[in-house]
Amino acid sequence: MTGGDRRERAGVTLGSAGAGDLDTLAALHRQCFAEAWARSDFARILEAPTSFALIARTATGAAGFVLARTVVDECEILTLAVTPAYRRHGFGRALLHAALALATSRGARAVFLEVAADNAAARGLYAASGFRMVGVREGYYRRGARRGDGLTLKRTLRRTRSLVKDHRR
Repeated sequence: MTGGDRRERAGVTLGSAGAGDLDTLAALHRQCFAEAWARSDFARILEAPTSFALIARTATGAAGFVLARTVVDECEILTLAVTPAYRRHGFGRALLHAALALATSRGARAVFLEVAADNAAARGLYAASGFRMVGVREGYYRRGARRGDGLTLKRTLRRTRSLVKDHRR
């Protein structure tokens, strides 16, 4: 680890995101999702001591992030976004695995998330990372005038060493 809360690998720096990154998080989310969250949404979520965000940066700027919260022994990944230019290069996997390690260090035994049923790339990432489907939320995602189903996925966690230092502990 370098910089206290960062991990560098292959030209990518993974680090904690906080109040100073709210504009960046909102801009990245807008690039990735039609129903993007506002800066105030990120601020409200990150105010909670149970929440955390990790951001992936390259030499040219931010490439993606993951936002999650851990309550008691469960973690929920609220959103994971990688900009189109950086997809299919391992950024999503690096962010996901760093979040899983941080959640484990906070005492989580299981991680849950929702993914759009029609998002094959994300579903592949989660399946390859050990997630399995535990439910379906019909009409969970808005797609303009239509709605898409959300799949609820779960992964059980084992104790591992965190990749990112948790400043809230």
